Amino acid sequence: MSRRTMHMLGAAGIALAASVIAQPALAQDASSDTSTTSADTSTQDQIVVIGTRRTDRTVTDSASPVDVIGASDLVAQPTASMIDAVKNVVPSFFVGQNTISDASTFVRSASLRGLPGDEVLVMINGKRFNRSALVQVYAGGDTALSFGSQGPDISSIPSLAISNLQVLREGATAQYGSDAIAGVLNFGLRKKAGLEMQARYGQYYDNGDGKSYMIAANVGFNLGSRGFLNVTGEYDDDGQTSRGVQRATAVDFAANNPGLADQLPNYPGPVQIWGSSPVHGYKLMLNSEYDLTDGVTFYMFGNYAYKKADESFNYREAQPWTAERYNGTTTSIASGNSNSAFRHDVYLTPCPTGNATCPTGGFVKDTNVYNFATLYPAGFTPRFIGETREAYGTVGLKGESGNFTWDLSGTAARNSLKLSMNSSLAPSFGPDSQTSFQFGTLIQTETDGNLDLTYAIDAGLYSPLTLSAGAEYRRESYEATAGDLQSYAPGPYSVQDLYTETSPGVYAYDSTVTMPPGASGYGGTSPASAGSYSQNSYGGYLGLEGDLTENLTFGLAGRFEHYDTFGDSTVGKVNALYHLTPELAVRATYGTGFHAPSPGQNNVQILTTSFEQGNQVQTGTYPVTSAIAQYYGAKTLSPEKSTNFGFGFVINPSSAFTMTIDAYSIKVKNRIGVSDTFHVSAADLIAQPALSAVGLGGAVQYFTNGFDTKTVGVDLVSTYKTDLMGGPLALTLAYNYNKSTVTSYDPTVIGPTQLIDIQYLAPNHRANFAANWQMGNFTFNLRESYYGVWRDSNDYPIRAGNVSSGALIDGQHFGAKFLTDIDVSYTFADQYTLTVGANNLFNIKPDPIMATVNNPIYTATGGLGNGSVYPRSGGPFGFNGGFWYVKLGVKY
Repeated sequence: MSRRTMHMLGAAGIALAASVIAQPALAQDASSDTSTTSADTSTQDQIVVIGTRRTDRTVTDSASPVDVIGASDLVAQPTASMIDAVKNVVPSFFVGQNTISDASTFVRSASLRGLPGDEVLVMINGKRFNRSALVQVYAGGDTALSFGSQGPDISSIPSLAISNLQVLREGATAQYGSDAIAGVLNFGLRKKAGLEMQARYGQYYDNGDGKSYMIAANVGFNLGSRGFLNVTGEYDDDGQTSRGVQRATAVDFAANNPGLADQLPNYPGPVQIWGSSPVHGYKLMLNSEYDLTDGVTFYMFGNYAYKKADESFNYREAQPWTAERYNGTTTSIASGNSNSAFRHDVYLTPCPTGNATCPTGGFVKDTNVYNFATLYPAGFTPRFIGETREAYGTVGLKGESGNFTWDLSGTAARNSLKLSMNSSLAPSFGPDSQTSFQFGTLIQTETDGNLDLTYAIDAGLYSPLTLSAGAEYRRESYEATAGDLQSYAPGPYSVQDLYTETSPGVYAYDSTVTMPPGASGYGGTSPASAGSYSQNSYGGYLGLEGDLTENLTFGLAGRFEHYDTFGDSTVGKVNALYHLTPELAVRATYGTGFHAPSPGQNNVQILTTSFEQGNQVQTGTYPVTSAIAQYYGAKTLSPEKSTNFGFGFVINPSSAFTMTIDAYSIKVKNRIGVSDTFHVSAADLIAQPALSAVGLGGAVQYFTNGFDTKTVGVDLVSTYKTDLMGGPLALTLAYNYNKSTVTSYDPTVIGPTQLIDIQYLAPNHRANFAANWQMGNFTFNLRESYYGVWRDSNDYPIRAGNVSSGALIDGQHFGAKFLTDIDVSYTFADQYTLTVGANNLFNIKPDPIMATVNNPIYTATGGLGNGSVYPRSGGPFGFNGGFWYVKLGVKY
């Protein structure tokens, strides 16, 4: 494996060339925010701006646990997605690969400390970043930790725009408002003048697929001596990966229909693709400041991004199938029916007008029929398309006068997700069915106004006390626009009462056949469901912090917020740090927090398609205020409330070595989740005719406050700097233990598999070891990542070898793995750097899915019936395997 890798790296090293002509005006400041590396930057000396209103705190004297991730660590990741870059370097940050997970493939919801994405506050330059437009309603292991959440989509942020990422590892709702329960991610933007460009190419070992192209540039200008303008642009294009096998149904179809085999989707590859979806897009970031006077500064920053992804869905069989062992025998090992769209003909002859024995609305069972095999003779695999757009901007004024500082800002943001589908059909529309559909657009808009004030009070203590106060107004809106009629509606052939002619002009009832409503794969938004919903809030906070003595630092904060949807919330926080010796300090935090239900969680209405025992089922998620949801028992959502406690040590015996150890406990009450599914009966359809969108046998769910959790864990972060053979060497170890348990729950909201996934979907043990060494013009980076045992009980609830009783148990245990990342850089002609590297050098993948005892399809194909080999979520590091890349950078 290593020889193969070196051959690929060598070939890649000569495959990429670039020439850049730097403008002399930019060369006058050759430094940039990413010019330093891990080897020559003292992390403990970096100023901390999160978790405090003071301006003199560093990592080692902060009463709050904060990680400072250098820009070079983020830029070094060979990925265009910031969400993956953060996942690689922050042990407690988790996100799935999301292979076939409806719209959650387009907006992957991350988790910090095992808590959902909307319990993590994301900020840019200290200002709140907006939510995405997607509410996570996909019920699979891909989204189990963030099921029901509506968090930000940080993949729109270009890595080259970042000067550093500060991760506050404690609750901070009292300081920053709703959502800061698990912690805060603050992305600081670059400021310096200069020019930096990067071009990267890479691909995965297996099949040479997943080809990845990226080009990015950052340019900064000094605006005289009073300010700066810094702009970043990035374009990326990532190809499809495939790590599954051919479905047994497709093998059977090709064997029995050799003349139609080439019409199978994706022929000759698997009809259903398990892998990363192809995606391309661009990102822009601007950051600027200008001193209007000696004490007043105008600032602005913003982000615009576009991304388009194309996801493979599940294969729809055109014929009943029988899987066989093709090893010299024809022994039948499994069988199944065709997709519901192909199971019977669509009858086209309506009952004669005015015929008493064949009523209006009925159809004659004759030979005038249509079958979707005419359209898709070998079946079909829909392709789901998602286009996301992010627009975010902040403008503000800040200033200081003596001991007084102020900051007044306004932020406007809009995130949208446009959904469509190709290579599908609307079964209930028969021969008039479309094959491509527009499902509508989901839109999240936010407006924030903030005033932050600080005043330094000389109280005769070791340091001045920093008194802080502020106010905030926030308005957020969620909107869904209507899709094509056929994407959501039941067509004329959704329910067909069939009559046979027994004698001329006389008919007798024969049977009733049905076709699923809407498009196969997803449901569009109907005009009745479309609309815009808003929530307004305002609040204020007070804080006080300072050094009471040379050894004791303390801080406290309180916050009040009012929402026009549910009322008031008041929270508080207190923390302290005490130096036992100059080299050893202890720190502790206690606080309360909350997450306000968003307009999206209150009002989302989405139709998705799932399969139950081979049958296509429409699942509708309905607003809690809707007649349908209330018919099934929905109630108004209330805020989630949290209690956080932390205790830790800071060990700093020298400037070369630092270690922090922090234990924490987070209790969250009234967690917002999605109810169990309620299946639609004939009586339900009569009581609620709007249920025709999901149809008889379809499913209904809604949002609800349904459970409480407790999360406990430990973070250890250690850095050490030394020299090796005359060059600087920096070593970093970061370890996280984290475990969440459900302490109370409504069984109609949380099922047994969810109880397990909340504890074990993310590994309880996660660690990163990184080494950076510079020798002359060479730089060497090595990272070893450890992922502990984990489970996905939602998707794989039964462990192999334990199904004799048919009981649901704790699911497959996916084993612990070590992954190795390595890269080597060479700088030449002062400004140019060539890097070759590999992520997951030894091509490690999660354990394959273990089939149940004597599973015949698995035995025959090496995969499950749907063609999957590895867990669909990808687990904590994905199943694509090793990735090699080459990168050329230039910096002036």
